[in-house]
Amino acid sequence: MKPWVVAALAFALAGHACAGPSYSDVSAILNAHCIVCHQGEAAPLGLRLDSHASLMRGSSRGPVVQPGKPGESELLRRVRGQSQPRMPLTGPPWLSDAQVSTLEQWVAAGAPGGEPLPIASKKKRAPDDPLTYAEIAPILVGRCAKCHSANGLMGRPPEGYRLDSLAATLDASDRARVVPGNPGSSELVRRIRGVSRPRMPFDGPPWLGDEEMRLIEQWIAQRARDAEGRAAPVPAGARVRFRGVDEIRGVVQSDGNISVTRQRRR
Repeated sequence: MKPWVVAALAFALAGHACAGPSYSDVSAILNAHCIVCHQGEAAPLGLRLDSHASLMRGSSRGPVVQPGKPGESELLRRVRGQSQPRMPLTGPPWLSDAQVSTLEQWVAAGAPGGEPLPIASKKKRAPDDPLTYAEIAPILVGRCAKCHSANGLMGRPPEGYRLDSLAATLDASDRARVVPGNPGSSELVRRIRGVSRPRMPFDGPPWLGDEEMRLIEQWIAQRARDAEGRAAPVPAGARVRFRGVDEIRGVVQSDGNISVTRQRRR
């Protein structure tokens, strides 16, 4: 092989070896951990992470990526926990060291653009199949977990209630906000409908859309199933509390009905 050919190949291989992460690498991380909240019109502070253009545009508070300056980029500060609340809100677990390094190297290289990896399409559900948490999680995490998480916009989650995982959503140790099989007696439904106060999400309007509320009600009516389709147990003995025109307190029975223990005009 001629010397100039060898030199050209060596140069090309060296350039390939030194190539940093692409925007496709970055979008894969964002799709897996961030897009559930940061997309569409309800994206927190208007920060959408579903395209290179929207990522570079930043939020209502300004850019979150400073090309060539990872130390000054809010995106990096949030995923490291240097700025609060730490992201993603559903953490821990947080991004791995390798994922943070990928974002850092990409920003250091000037945050080049490119084609994003497509967001994985949802598996279509047969008409007779019950809803699962996989279809409800994007609503709760996207609209509610920005406050109702361990590191939310309000600091600690309001009333200690988190909506960033199935276990937290169903937790009844303080009181039951979800009564599987009984959406009408589930405080979560009553709050998003405005039947109980304060109505949620707290930063509304806009409130949840009619279809989003219907899906949450249907999910609870079908026993609040997990992502694999397993029905949640009824939290028999758990307390409930509803605050509307009246304040009602009660206890969940084994059949999912509520035994009222107190009712008074507010």
